[in-house]
Amino acid sequence: MAKFMVTLQLPVVFTEDFVALIPRHRMFINQLIEEHVVEAYAISADRTQGWITMNGQSAEAIRQVVQQFPLYAFFTAVKINELFVFDSVSSRFPPISLN
Repeated sequence: MAKFMVTLQLPVVFTEDFVALIPRHRMFINQLIEEHVVEAYAISADRTQGWITMNGQSAEAIRQVVQQFPLYAFFTAVKINELFVFDSVSSRFPPISLN
């Protein structure tokens, strides 16, 4: 299974409709994290961009999942790139403890 980086552009101004969907969106993201579809989810401090590391068979399969996001209609741009290398602290073995 391949890994992909999804880059999202969020609206500059959040409408009431957008804000009302945030809890449902977060529940969906949490479900995808539990299913190991989403590995990492981040939103910039200015709340205009998001980055999601996802696992899937193809960019099209990833796009189909992203289109199910409750906030999808509000994204101003979505870019999907397949990753060649993805390394992180969480993808490594935990340190050995000799208690």
